[in-house]
Amino acid sequence: MTNSILFLSVSPFETRVALRENTRLVSYRAERHRTSSVVGNLYKGRVTRVLPGMQAAFVDVGLARDAFLYVREAGGILDDFSDIFPTADGELGAPGPLSSDIGDLLRLGQEVLVQVVKDPLGTKGARLTTHITLPGRFLVYLPTVRQRGVSRRITDPDERSRLKAIIDGFPGNHGWIVRTAGEGRGQPELEADRDYLLRLWARIQGVCERSRAPSLTHHELSPVLRTVRDTFTQAIQELWVDDDESFQEILDFLEQCEPALVPRVKLFRKTSDLMAAFGIDRELEKALRPKVWLKSGGYLVVNQTEALVAIDVNTGKYVGSTSLEETAFAINLEAVREIVRQLRLRHLGGIVVIDFIDMLSADHREAVYRTLQEELASDPARTQLLPMSDIGLVQLTRKRTRPSLERTLSRECPYCHGSGRIKSLPTICLEIRRRLLDSAEAEAGDQISLTVHPEVSHYLQGPFRELLRELEEVHRLQVILRENPVFHQEQYEISR
Repeated sequence: MTNSILFLSVSPFETRVALRENTRLVSYRAERHRTSSVVGNLYKGRVTRVLPGMQAAFVDVGLARDAFLYVREAGGILDDFSDIFPTADGELGAPGPLSSDIGDLLRLGQEVLVQVVKDPLGTKGARLTTHITLPGRFLVYLPTVRQRGVSRRITDPDERSRLKAIIDGFPGNHGWIVRTAGEGRGQPELEADRDYLLRLWARIQGVCERSRAPSLTHHELSPVLRTVRDTFTQAIQELWVDDDESFQEILDFLEQCEPALVPRVKLFRKTSDLMAAFGIDRELEKALRPKVWLKSGGYLVVNQTEALVAIDVNTGKYVGSTSLEETAFAINLEAVREIVRQLRLRHLGGIVVIDFIDMLSADHREAVYRTLQEELASDPARTQLLPMSDIGLVQLTRKRTRPSLERTLSRECPYCHGSGRIKSLPTICLEIRRRLLDSAEAEAGDQISLTVHPEVSHYLQGPFRELLRELEEVHRLQVILRENPVFHQEQYEISR
């Protein structure tokens, strides 16, 4: 049985959420209150551009940038429940692709009720849908979709049938999904959640009718209550929170919807930081490094780029005891579990390419691939996995709804501007030589002042001192070398 503990650290500036499974950190989220997530918010928006060539539209919802609405999210009702895909927490949500033309669904200036499904990221605006999903504690209400179903994470066939029978008995033609937290719940509990969601939808419709676009019509729960609603289930043994007000807010919320979980909520009363006290901050430091060590001595290298995420598996210090094939197989199996943990912890999404150590045995490749499938089944985010190639490459896609951990907790390096590399010292010195010679030809005189970063200065006077000697003896240039510690290492200044 998995031992899971949830941690909530709340301050006036941010809310931090961490989840541990069997003493290992598997998920972390920090929501800064100045830049809170807008996923789940409902807006009355106005269409500002319709793009037939992209089958999409831009919608002004009042955010800094116009949001983006694809045709697949812009209207129509599905007849096949299989096209409803999981949302970020693994539940079922908005519909799949439709055959309608964007011009038939939207026109310039049209007002439309939309929901944010992905936060703005970089230069991209938020992603929208018109297929509203309202999550409760045990149910998700889909007012624009007729079909009904049960979360894919509830695997027992009898339980699925029982829950499906209950929601099939709900009146009306709207859609209902039983969430993972609904497993084992009785009909009265599900009906109470249903009634709450119906009242919420009626209130949203009333606000929408009275408001003018662009405007916010429904704000998602606070980060604290959203975490409790979506994450704090019977599978979580403890929830630690370090804020008195949030502690009481959680207790009040659970008293109404799930009193049995109240004893599991613990208030952290110490003056020290909650995350530091439980060692989570130390684990986060490792999560921001590209190299991840495995217990065997092998390691992963995780590189996040604009186009994709590349994960490389290496033998490292592990040499095995029998053969290279067995060594590769053992490390690849160990790496699979760590890779899935890193995907969850770092919030890595989009295209992911994994380069396993080459294995000659088809049985070994199949075993590694099957283990990867099994581990991904526990991932709350939706993934699509392609077969392993003969050279050990595996490609998968993982649904991305929020920025990665790296982009949340760090920023682009102002020194290398995100490239991760700068010019080498010999390159800088040779570039300076060319500039000095150009300057000598353009202006009369043989004395030139050169100001550089201290490391460049040390290199010119040490390993590369023959460059200055060549300038003096061959080209008759007297170079006066100066240092400026505030210079970028690639920066230099030539003057007379």
